[in-house]
Amino acid sequence: MASTKSWTHEIESPAAAPRLFRASVMDWHTLAPKLVPQIVASAHAVEGEGGVGSVRQFNFTSAMPFNLMKERLEFLDADKCECKSTLIEGGGISTGIETATSHIKVEWAANGGSVVKVESTYKLLPGVEVQDEITKAKGYVTAIFKAIEAYLIANPDAYN
Repeated sequence: MASTKSWTHEIESPAAAPRLFRASVMDWHTLAPKLVPQIVASAHAVEGEGGVGSVRQFNFTSAMPFNLMKERLEFLDADKCECKSTLIEGGGISTGIETATSHIKVEWAANGGSVVKVESTYKLLPGVEVQDEITKAKGYVTAIFKAIEAYLIANPDAYN
């Protein structure tokens, strides 16, 4: 029987927590194809207006090991820069992963920037191992947040 596992990852950024959260979580489906076109080919809202229960789909390039990912927003506290989502289609669901959730929290750092805290919890299908994939996932997460950070630095009026 497969057990539930998780990994965590932290990324420091000079960007203010609310700006980074709005760009990376609330508007990521709009920004992703522009900021990381080598990873995200396109993205769009499938259901909802961005609140709890909303579903977004991300379509990936050949850089990713899967073509698409649909996620449902389960929890959102924009004031505290925190959200949780569940992977509902693609992203390895049914081929290696039974279930997967992500928890993202962007906190203020002492230097005026922020710290992004990501926790991914997943249940693998029997016989599946993912150590290399975890390392890759952390790399993708870091690349995504650094792309957003660069965008926010280059566009100081965005997401204020």
